[in-house]
Amino acid sequence: MAYRFVLNETSYHGAGAIKSIPAEVKSRKLTKAFVCSDPDLVKFGVTKKVLDVLDEAGLAYELYSNIKPNPTIENVQSGVEAFKKAGADYLIAIGGGSSMDTAKGIGIIIANPEFADVRSLEGAVDTPNKSVPILAVPTTAGTAAEVTINYVITDVEKNRKMVCVDPHDIPVVAFVDSEMMASMPKGLTAATGMDALTHAIEGYITAGAWELSDMFHLKAIEIIARSLRGAVDNTPEGREGMALGQYVAGMGFSNVGLGIVHSMAHPLGALYDTPHGIANAIILPTVMEYNAEATGEKYRDIAKAMGVEGTENMSQEEYRKAAVDAVKQLAKDVGIPDNLKDIVKEEDIPFLAQSAYDDACRPGNPKETSVEDITALYKKLL
Repeated sequence: MAYRFVLNETSYHGAGAIKSIPAEVKSRKLTKAFVCSDPDLVKFGVTKKVLDVLDEAGLAYELYSNIKPNPTIENVQSGVEAFKKAGADYLIAIGGGSSMDTAKGIGIIIANPEFADVRSLEGAVDTPNKSVPILAVPTTAGTAAEVTINYVITDVEKNRKMVCVDPHDIPVVAFVDSEMMASMPKGLTAATGMDALTHAIEGYITAGAWELSDMFHLKAIEIIARSLRGAVDNTPEGREGMALGQYVAGMGFSNVGLGIVHSMAHPLGALYDTPHGIANAIILPTVMEYNAEATGEKYRDIAKAMGVEGTENMSQEEYRKAAVDAVKQLAKDVGIPDNLKDIVKEEDIPFLAQSAYDDACRPGNPKETSVEDITALYKKLL
């Protein structure tokens, strides 16, 4: 069996990485940027940090900020039209998953106009042409959208999220600058950080995992476990660690898939507009317990990477519990709720469970599941 592994052409890491944008733009002979960034980042001056770099270098751009936290089909469609009117030839995505996912959708459709119906991009779609070049500047340490071949768009009419997987959507350059993340409030830092941990853990136990992806995921768990508390307290070391940890997790899971934590989180975002990181963080420990029997000795590795001592002397039951408990403790320490009772309405569970079962991430789960199993998991989380 042959394994495919897709990564960025280039990435810059560390404080001040955004200062390298002009050199990349000029070396690629790009002329005008279509800058995708969400309204809050524009309002609070985060986007301006990158725009100032473009201005200082005399680079032309047009700003697009019609982007919701869970970006919609309409956000992509209006972006496509605005891109055409701007006369741009590349995109700069500044933000979390919402800005980057919107940019990916725009870039793919501009290069592949036969996919103008955004719904046609759902699932594993190998479009014929590479996206318009995307330069990605993450402002959150969580989604790793700057290094993944995935993006998620909300279909408002059907109250569901579409997971799109296409190797042609990956940004050509990522600028992972921890200074761009320093203004994140504690709650967002915690939520996006737990999203990154979910990527690392689900990626490590997913059905498609193998040695190369395992290397990334275990290292990501280790970095995130030691960095997230500091990032929430806004220490430079914590921010730097999370910027790297979430990126390393993205390098892995983008290539091997995820599982039902994400399957169950996606409908919550579509129906209730629940922040993706919060949903993942709440669901993760319960699904880890559910999946434990299908993971061999991998929970021993997870527990060790989370900082648990003495794992080599633990029984299978002990190290599996230790892994789950370490995740629960980290979530508690950074202020994540431990249930969905303030989010989910019980009468919506049948719809949520079916949506989760139909989700593109579900087949990657290490344990075979059913709509009934997922229903029981949602109920357990109330």
